Amino acid sequence: MTGQGSQRGDGPEPYGADDEESAGVLRTVGRVVKTCRERKGLTQAELGTAIGYSEEQVSSVERGRRAPSPTFLESADQVLDTGGLLTGLKKDVEHARYPKKVRDLAKLEAEAVEICAYTNTVIDGLLQTPDYARALYGMRRPPFAEEEMERLVAARMARQEIFDRQPAPVFSFVQEEVTLRCPVGGRMVMRKQLERLLEFGQRRNVEIQVMPTDREDHAGLAGSLQLLRLGAGDTIGHNEVQLISRVICAPKEIQVLEICYGIIRAQALTPGESLAFIERMLGET
Repeated sequence: MTGQGSQRGDGPEPYGADDEESAGVLRTVGRVVKTCRERKGLTQAELGTAIGYSEEQVSSVERGRRAPSPTFLESADQVLDTGGLLTGLKKDVEHARYPKKVRDLAKLEAEAVEICAYTNTVIDGLLQTPDYARALYGMRRPPFAEEEMERLVAARMARQEIFDRQPAPVFSFVQEEVTLRCPVGGRMVMRKQLERLLEFGQRRNVEIQVMPTDREDHAGLAGSLQLLRLGAGDTIGHNEVQLISRVICAPKEIQVLEICYGIIRAQALTPGESLAFIERMLGET
């Protein structure tokens, strides 16, 4: 993130002992920056002046205490004449900024050939627009700092890159009707979100279904769930509620979730009926 004035502020220092993976990435990036700077014969203060950062900020990056922004890496790449070496680290740093539980989930999703999700409180994260996600994080109490909220939104949007993966996975989503009616972020944010659902629903590898509120028989009342069928043949479950994010691997528990999801899909509207339902709701919003 860049701030006002001639000196820019990079990301906060959110990496603790429980996130050694991110800390290791930042230490490695820091060592590369330091090696390139010393090879060029510049001090930390001189590099900072050349790229618009303070000596302390450059020092923090080199010690792996601070995540360098894309602007930092791009500017340092030019000043230190590294031929794209530092610019090439932007993706690694971007992933290191994301919370560990998001990176872990993204890794599983990247291995999946099929992703199934039933969501009963909000629009599934893989289907959310940036504004919808930002509105959700903005409701959190105690509130997130603005920079932390943007980091979380960016992490959620990065997960959606899986839709463009080749070969593309197969997706099945079941959304509770109430998630389409709750005006998260206001009318315009919700309109854009409904349009996003219709857009995704037109893809050949994506099926979106709606579970009507008036269903008397409902297999999903125990809560949301996600199933990821991996290329190796295994199936992994995932469940998240409040402060708990849990990956489920036990075969008996997976069997229960698979049975439950199958019934949920059968009780929901068909994909065609669901898209028509969403279109009607868009007209009413």
